[in-house]
Amino acid sequence: MHASSGSPVDPPSAAVSIGAAWAHAPYPVIVADRDGGLVELNRAARLLWSDAVRGDRLCDTVPSWLAEAHGRFAGGAADGAGRAAGAVADRFFEAHPTPADHGDVVWWLVEDTDRRLAEAALAGARQRTALLADVSGQLLSTLNPARCMEATARMATDHLAEAAVLVAPPQGRTHQLTYAYRGGPVTRVTAAVDVHTVPGLAEALQGYPPVPARWTDPAALPGWARPPGFAAPAGSVIVAPLPGHGVPAGALILLRAGGEQAFSDDEELFARLFAARAGAALSAARLYTEQTSITATLMRELLPPHLESVHGVEYAGGYRPARDNERIGGDFYDVHPGADPAAETLVVLGDVAGKGLDAAVLTGKIRNTLAALLPLAADHAHTLNLLNSALLSSHHTRFATLVLASVRRRGGQVELRLTSAGHLAPLILRADGTVEETATRGSLIGALPKVTSATATVTLRPGETCLLYTDGVTEARGGPLGGELFGEERLKRALAECAGLPAEAVVERVQMLTAQWVGSGSHDDIATVAIGAPRTAELSVVGGPGPAGSVTHRRDG
Repeated sequence: MHASSGSPVDPPSAAVSIGAAWAHAPYPVIVADRDGGLVELNRAARLLWSDAVRGDRLCDTVPSWLAEAHGRFAGGAADGAGRAAGAVADRFFEAHPTPADHGDVVWWLVEDTDRRLAEAALAGARQRTALLADVSGQLLSTLNPARCMEATARMATDHLAEAAVLVAPPQGRTHQLTYAYRGGPVTRVTAAVDVHTVPGLAEALQGYPPVPARWTDPAALPGWARPPGFAAPAGSVIVAPLPGHGVPAGALILLRAGGEQAFSDDEELFARLFAARAGAALSAARLYTEQTSITATLMRELLPPHLESVHGVEYAGGYRPARDNERIGGDFYDVHPGADPAAETLVVLGDVAGKGLDAAVLTGKIRNTLAALLPLAADHAHTLNLLNSALLSSHHTRFATLVLASVRRRGGQVELRLTSAGHLAPLILRADGTVEETATRGSLIGALPKVTSATATVTLRPGETCLLYTDGVTEARGGPLGGELFGEERLKRALAECAGLPAEAVVERVQMLTAQWVGSGSHDDIATVAIGAPRTAELSVVGGPGPAGSVTHRRDG
């Protein structure tokens, strides 16, 4: 403020031409002439400008925003009735001009500090809320824990501090550390560190509330608590817990360089809110990863197995779930090889009522039960009744259809014993293209107190195939009009065209035709298993070359 010779401005008297109304006003009043010279100040104004005297230049006494407003108003170019607003020291005022005698102007200053502070606080709160929403959106957009930790550290340096270190919960004796600093890379390391060397960190990793930033001496931070490459001396430190779902998700160390302003109480509070959002996202990512791992492990047990030749017999399987976004469903198959070529191999194909995960759970139960009943599998009827009793005694209310096939190769032929329990009868594809339906029938599994069944015996000659399939094939709706069933007759005609093909080719052909028939329409689970007798036997020389170099065919038994 400008100080010049003369005595301080005295309170105006009633004789002043402007009048005494403003002299004792509760808010500051300034009187200036048309040339910008100071004429009078009231008592409230002198509290703001204590060394101002009559005759001072307004531009040397009051802030520039008020002096410029006076110039515009006195010159007759004022807009909006000449009002102006601005700060005086740490207070905010609105200035309203009133013309007086001889071209003087009376400026009435109405304080607006509280409203402006409230508006600033509201704007800050909205900004922080928007930032927290953005933080949540970005962090929850990834369910990968490593990327979530990197995003947390990076966003912390973008909005909260110059550097950040995210400390994950301990894994044995080590911690995963994610480092970031403004303008630098994000790096991750796994190291054995002593978290007790950072005040409040051990407690934060256990989920306790954070200690105030003023309790932490930045100079005492260990080297591992600073990002590699962050050379600036730390001037202020915040240690914030990352709360998770039931268990802590880690802790966040925020560093502000020594030349920067220390963390304020509001910034500490905002850092805790940020950490809470980050902790929730990290916890969700880790929970998802854990559940995904468990699901993948369980899924491997529920997926149909890959089939290949066993003891000289060809096996092939195909499976397509009802929904393209699922990998398991209610149809299933298994092949349990015999202990040696002389023992029977058990083939199982079944269909549980329903679709999706619920049906898949029951398929898993049936498959595990049948695996346990393998020593008794030679007696199909007894095995089916034991399985039926197991399902009736469980909490499941679904039923299933099933077909059992006991397979053994004898010479160049393959012998099968086929038993259906409420399932579609297997089809036999002969070498000449004839398709036969096996004579086996039976009742559902898990529906009645006892399973009735009839076993059929079939012999496959070289190049012949037995097809086991679920009703997802024959009941597939599609075709030119989209609503026609694929049907048994169409399946038999398609199968007849596969005469002489190996088992894998038969399965691929049936699956392809069914998929083409359905198109993009909905369908049930589809499962097929082909059991084939190899078309040709292995060639070997027996007793040396025969006449004219002939060879003798030896059939594997």
